Amino acid sequence: MNNNKLVSSELAEEAVNSIEEVAGKYPGYRRAHAKGVVYQAVFTPNGQAGPLTTAAHLQNQEVQALVRFSNSSTNPSIPDVFSPAKGMAVQFVLPDGGVTSLVTITLPIFFAKTPQSFINILRTIKENSFEGATIADKFKAVMEKYSESRAGLQAVKMLQPPLSFATNLYHSIHAYYFTNAAGERRAIKYECEPEAGLHFLAQEEVENRSPDYLEDELIERLSKGPVAFQLTVILGQEGDPTDDPTSAWPEDRERIVVGHLSITGVADEKAQEYVFDPTVVPAGIECSEDPILNFRHDAYAESHSRRSTNQ
Repeated sequence: MNNNKLVSSELAEEAVNSIEEVAGKYPGYRRAHAKGVVYQAVFTPNGQAGPLTTAAHLQNQEVQALVRFSNSSTNPSIPDVFSPAKGMAVQFVLPDGGVTSLVTITLPIFFAKTPQSFINILRTIKENSFEGATIADKFKAVMEKYSESRAGLQAVKMLQPPLSFATNLYHSIHAYYFTNAAGERRAIKYECEPEAGLHFLAQEEVENRSPDYLEDELIERLSKGPVAFQLTVILGQEGDPTDDPTSAWPEDRERIVVGHLSITGVADEKAQEYVFDPTVVPAGIECSEDPILNFRHDAYAESHSRRSTNQ
């Protein structure tokens, strides 16, 4: 193992340990987004990505996919309304039998620039988790010490409880590079847009929802037909940050719909064991310089190792 790989692995272990120290340890579950369900899906590209990338799943051939909707919390038993950020991870089956994954959340940006700052922010939360401390108290302590976290944590505070997993807008937060057949490279980000539109719960509606209302609602919705999303690519321009997940791109960037994702039903139970690693990309797509994105590979591997051995 080279020195860089060793350092990355040690940092991943430190990060997962920090998550457990702050949020608790739940053996057998993911260290983040612990509560979730995996669904079968079909992705149909429309060919619009062809001039931008040679990635096989974004051309003209329909491919099978898995979609995991989740709460962001490390606690697998937390009621849905108490975990504000939601996740949507998609694993595409490539024509050659391989896979590639896209991980998105209901926040447009993250709260840490680097793996080390992520760990330091968790430690600050731990230090300020005294008796009687509120989430607002903890966020304030972090924002005072780490200015990079301000926009991301403010975005968390603005989240509303969704009516459904099917009525959220999901963002990749990380940038990637598309490369086309001519070797031209373009920075991009992804969004998953619900065809059902954006719908949220009013405050008076929250109290009447069951702890697992999002899973229940989606099962009922699927009984009436597929749940659909459009996969949109946001085209970056020169100067748009590709190495900082805490910084948003301007809202006026061009958006291109590159395909249609149709969710059809609950997947086999074994799909819960899969790792949706956003750094596993096919030819025609590259990970950006974003240190948080690249760190996810080792962090996910550490989390998977622990849950697969029921730690």
